Amino acid sequence: MNLMKYKLQYKRYSERSILIQWPSIIDENILQDLLLYKKTIEKFYGKAIVEVIFAYNSLLILYLSTIDNVYDEFSSLKSLYSIEIPKNDQKNKLWRIPVCYSTALAPDLEMFSQQKSLSKDEVIALHTAPIYQVYFIGFLPGFLYLGGLDERLRLSRKKSPSLNVEKGSVAIGENQTGIYPVNSPGGWHVIGKSPLAFFNSNMNLPCFASSGDKIKFISIEESKYNDISNSVYLNSYELQYEIL
Repeated sequence: MNLMKYKLQYKRYSERSILIQWPSIIDENILQDLLLYKKTIEKFYGKAIVEVIFAYNSLLILYLSTIDNVYDEFSSLKSLYSIEIPKNDQKNKLWRIPVCYSTALAPDLEMFSQQKSLSKDEVIALHTAPIYQVYFIGFLPGFLYLGGLDERLRLSRKKSPSLNVEKGSVAIGENQTGIYPVNSPGGWHVIGKSPLAFFNSNMNLPCFASSGDKIKFISIEESKYNDISNSVYLNSYELQYEIL
């Protein structure tokens, strides 16, 4: 059952869309409430909507046709939110993600450590200690937005973004950490690198993780990184996870 209801804001976003907003915080309870509401809307509206897009604190509902009376639509959506329905029965996973923090693969680790007045070992220990929450996937295909970064590792984005951050780079920006799934410009501080593939358009599920899943980073040596990279290339590597 829903354990908590929030005071939501409903706004017309365009002629064919409505934006629903939660309190502006990154919170696991909000995530679960948001995912449950999304599922309810999709089930109730069916083919009347194109898609429901979500972020940390919002749902954007895209309708097939123009919304004639937005206030009637608000009332309908509020009624859906007030219904007590079973909690999402999706089996989420805890993924164990290998990361190499070798300086050769982590171009910003040295500078990051200096800016935070921490040793590299302390940065690694703090980064691998939490179990991170996958909130949503975006920015780039397969880019996981993770919550749970230790406050001691929080650091503003770079003033001058890097022109090319390599695929698999594990980075920190503000109060978030994440992994770049493809080569891309980026302003986060790269402190490690994972040998895994985080997006594969040829797979039925291009990204293995889903919102609601969790991530645990596992520190590995550079030799192990190379071994796993080779296994991933040969499609012989099995991702490690457990059902929550």
